[in-house]
Amino acid sequence: MGKRNSQKKSASMMLDSEDDESMSSTSTRSADLMSISANIDVEVERDHLLDQALDALYEKRGTTREKALSAIIDAFNTNLQYDFVEKKFATLLHQCLNSIKKGSSKEISLAAHVIGLLALTVGSGDHAHEIFEQSIVSVSQALKSAPGSPKIASLVECLAIVTFIGGNETEEIDQSMQIMWQVIHPKLGPNVVAVKPSADVIASVVSAWSFLLTSLDRRSFNHKAWLESLSYLSTLLDKDDRAVRIAAGEAVAVILEVGSFEKFAADLKAAGVGGHGTIHDINGIKEKIHKQVKDLSVEAGGKGSAKKDLNNQRNLFRDILVFIEDGYSPETSMKIGGDLMATSTWSQLIQLNFLKHFLGGGFVKHMQDNSFLQDVLGFTPKKSLASELNRSSIEKKWYKSPNSAVSKARTQHLNKQRLISQGKNTGHFAVDAEFE
Repeated sequence: MGKRNSQKKSASMMLDSEDDESMSSTSTRSADLMSISANIDVEVERDHLLDQALDALYEKRGTTREKALSAIIDAFNTNLQYDFVEKKFATLLHQCLNSIKKGSSKEISLAAHVIGLLALTVGSGDHAHEIFEQSIVSVSQALKSAPGSPKIASLVECLAIVTFIGGNETEEIDQSMQIMWQVIHPKLGPNVVAVKPSADVIASVVSAWSFLLTSLDRRSFNHKAWLESLSYLSTLLDKDDRAVRIAAGEAVAVILEVGSFEKFAADLKAAGVGGHGTIHDINGIKEKIHKQVKDLSVEAGGKGSAKKDLNNQRNLFRDILVFIEDGYSPETSMKIGGDLMATSTWSQLIQLNFLKHFLGGGFVKHMQDNSFLQDVLGFTPKKSLASELNRSSIEKKWYKSPNSAVSKARTQHLNKQRLISQGKNTGHFAVDAEFE
């Protein structure tokens, strides 16, 4: 009897346990569904606010449009707006281009930033190429209209982003780089008056130019043009402004990563361009840049010099000096939401720094959720079940499509790294190397 009661009690406990597990499982599923439902409600509200901001871009009052553009930037920084972009892509682009054509300096800066965020959201593909084709004319005209204006930084950053993502051909990338170069190093005609750009404008343009340079195929290099670029960058290394010197140093590093002085000389010689004078010019630029980099790596702080900025400069130019003399690129790493991201080439580091600067407070969110950026920068975050459950149908479609941003970005990224590796395997720039 006691044994039978004991068995009943055990069975009862087992049933209770099963009921508890069932209730727990049901409770978990309910919690998941409630969480998803809450997220859907938030997305609906967010889309509503974005729709209102988009409608406000039609308003006549400039300050209203500026507030709307700021709201759109906040929304794109906070979340990946795939659903909104899928529905309103063309309208948003058109209104931003109108702001660039007709708006105040502030409105132009905001609109340019929205276009860049729009390109980063759509990733590579037809939409990205459309953004590039429609933006390059408006941005180019705006750059010419006021070359000394504070809006220049936003315009060149926008041009760099839309070209990096949507420029499908080398000629398109080169076109944008030429537009940027004209801002700070114009070819003057008889009726053209030079406008001296500010140090901030020079630093912004050179950084954007370097970012685009990382996307070029080294086989497309016009080595005579790159030597002219190095000569100009060398003059910037002597400027008083530290931001200009740092931007110029990064540009020099990227150029020498893709093609060393030895390669420049050999290619010029093979093309029938390399004579004694050309080799002499190459040696002169090489020796000058090496001395400048060495000096900047140990520069003493001047009056009013911020210690952090000075240390940043010294560290950068020490890395460039090591690269010039020994061929080793700096290896860096950073934590993004608990996941480690590393760089091992100058091109990767320049891309990371530029995108981090452009996205600002939205950088971490984009790196965690933007599959295009993850592939470009070679970053693989840990995916949680919740993020997969909450991924919208639009995101899933874009992510899984063989023609998606992910697929194209991965191919581009691997091609770039393969070319850089090939460049490393054919020898480094050595300061004491002799030319025949």
